Amino acid sequence: MAKSAYKFKDSVAAFESLRAEIAARRFAPIYLLMGEESYFIDALCEKLASTILSPAEQAFNQITVYGKDSDAGQIVNLCRQMPMMGSYQVIIVKEAQQLRQIEKLSHYTSKPQSSTILVVCHKEKNVDKRSAFYKQCQKEGVVFESVRPRDYEIGPWLTQFIQGKGLRIAPKAVQMLTDHLGCDIAKISNEIDKLLVSLPTGTKDITDLHIEQNVGISKDFNNFELCNAVATWDVKRAMTIADHFARNPKDNPLLLTIMALYGQFRDMFIINYLRWLERYKRVPFPSEMELMRTLKKSNAYAVKELMQLSQRWPNRKVFGVLGLLREYDGKSKGIDTGGMSDGELLRELLLKIFMQ
Repeated sequence: MAKSAYKFKDSVAAFESLRAEIAARRFAPIYLLMGEESYFIDALCEKLASTILSPAEQAFNQITVYGKDSDAGQIVNLCRQMPMMGSYQVIIVKEAQQLRQIEKLSHYTSKPQSSTILVVCHKEKNVDKRSAFYKQCQKEGVVFESVRPRDYEIGPWLTQFIQGKGLRIAPKAVQMLTDHLGCDIAKISNEIDKLLVSLPTGTKDITDLHIEQNVGISKDFNNFELCNAVATWDVKRAMTIADHFARNPKDNPLLLTIMALYGQFRDMFIINYLRWLERYKRVPFPSEMELMRTLKKSNAYAVKELMQLSQRWPNRKVFGVLGLLREYDGKSKGIDTGGMSDGELLRELLLKIFMQ
């Protein structure tokens, strides 16, 4: 089966548009919020739950049920009731992926009432798009598909998320957060909310020092610093960071370090190849904006730094490094480790890289 063309960036755009519609009180009779990324589903559900009705109206006309404890027939009957002393009643179905025979909601969604707003939160996967229920939700209401980000998409999203709060964030600070929290948007959002409360009044730029002080990630011993040390051939610094990682393996998983190194050397390979095309094939080197799109970077400074670093690493060496990283990716997952710890594997990997 072909993969959906719908991407994380489409989810982000749809989320912002839908949130604006809700804030403007332009409501649909049905909201089907579905997909793998729970953050957007929870945020939209909370926005609807707090916006449609006033707190006083919610006591009478807002009902929340859970898929595991309900059935489709009960929800249909709730939706067909009339609101008490108000214009709307709101029926919220959480954890709808656990609802038995969810397709039977089509008995209601085929002809929804104008006085009822039904919100269905279907996490972990999509509703069957071939079903009558899905098609009716699409026709009569709003369907929101929440796609989980890939590792290269989380940094640009975080930068925009911070900008939406009227702040800027340094590339190193972005890298520290994404290395530590991965692609879990809910965790990142929670950490940012806690961070914003702790920032000194008037702060406009979030730095690596803010992350260290408030999130508990070292600004000196992290994957950003390790990648920089390797790229600049700072052997002593790289091995010092590796020793720190070895003493704190839970906070510094080997697989994440390998992924960070792989991303950096992949980008340098692309830049070197584009230079080769310019030199030998007369293909113009891309502009800064084109290069940012090619490398999937949101920060011009990071791209300029990669261009400088790539001059130290011709592609004949980069090929060797990428091969080593693929080999140690397997070892980080327990394949042919020879009984070595993650710390020992990382030190061995770095020494082999510096021998390229």
